[in-house]
Amino acid sequence: MGILYDARKVKALGFLLDICEYAGLSEEWADELWGMMLDKPELYEEFVYYAEHHTFKDEMKVAGYALSDLYVWQMDKYNLIREIGKNPTTCNKETIVMNAFMVLGHMVDDPQTYVKRIESGRGNDLIP
Repeated sequence: MGILYDARKVKALGFLLDICEYAGLSEEWADELWGMMLDKPELYEEFVYYAEHHTFKDEMKVAGYALSDLYVWQMDKYNLIREIGKNPTTCNKETIVMNAFMVLGHMVDDPQTYVKRIESGRGNDLIP
């Protein structure tokens, strides 16, 4: 009897680990996101699309929010925290992308908390 494995998942995990390393995110952080992706097939499909196209599919929505919405929200938080009001070249966009995936994964389990944080305006720096 042979061992069966999904080569697509092996490739996706490799991409996740590489992008997290580039983004300065720990292996533990990547493991948490990977676990979410395995539990939430829609999130996994969004990630595979991102890995293949380097843009968002935006089919998965939680409480009306898709990855591109969360990306913009994360970018706004980044600019606010650094008090720059613009998108500098020093900003690691991949970190913001990965944070958007993490937030979307958490939103599935607790949409009310995250929608409240997103819609409460500036100064809501409790979310990664």
